[in-house]
Amino acid sequence: MIIAAGQFAVTPHCETNALRCVSLMAQAAEKGAALLVLPEALLARQDDDPDLSVKSAQPLDGAFLTLLREESRKNNMTTILTLHVPSAPGRAVNTLVALRGGEIIARYAKLHLYDAFSIQESRRVDAGNVVPPLIEVAGMRVGLMTCYDLRFPELAIAHALQGAEILVLPAAWVRGPLKEHHWATLLAARALDTTCYIVAAGECGTKNIGQSRIISPSGVTLAGADNAPQLIVADANGEVLQQFRAKLPVLVNRKFAPPQLL
Repeated sequence: MIIAAGQFAVTPHCETNALRCVSLMAQAAEKGAALLVLPEALLARQDDDPDLSVKSAQPLDGAFLTLLREESRKNNMTTILTLHVPSAPGRAVNTLVALRGGEIIARYAKLHLYDAFSIQESRRVDAGNVVPPLIEVAGMRVGLMTCYDLRFPELAIAHALQGAEILVLPAAWVRGPLKEHHWATLLAARALDTTCYIVAAGECGTKNIGQSRIISPSGVTLAGADNAPQLIVADANGEVLQQFRAKLPVLVNRKFAPPQLL
């Protein structure tokens, strides 16, 4: 099946960002994509206000997702993205949603909050406490992850041991020394840890690196973006995946118990 990742620079204006998501959804559907992954925290962003994403938080029945759900009704594609959903006064949950046929078919509250590199996401964001179930897209099983989750192999491995064949990763990977190297290395490592396809969509612009990637189970980049708005596509083939897993049966050869939440 065709899998896609779309990236753009999130603006301070929710409606503008929603329309850009709708445009990427239409482009991906036109290319025949069964799965589209968009970046993390899409409601609003502004370089001089790190809390704008939380300040702009909307419920799942808010205007932002309503517009995207309307677009989702026009195709058979599954669209993955994250937005901030209010949880308490001045706080929110970084929530991944999966849309299909105009409905929310799955949601996931980000487990690993980005308290690193002088940023403290937990200051305004509440962490999730549940590993999400897999979803099925065009006969392939998909595991849900968000941005900083990439640095923790346990979640990816837990998904793979439950049968995941594709891992999705909306992200807003912050620029900094060696951060592009970390991004590329970790994406390849998680693919090889799990022998899964990875579809990673990165927000671009002045703060974040973009560089969306679609990675094969063998750790090879099948499609990649730079730091400009772009849609990338590649093919995910279940037979190719199983053939590679027969050559590299890391999930069968494991000597450790399956990961579990603390």
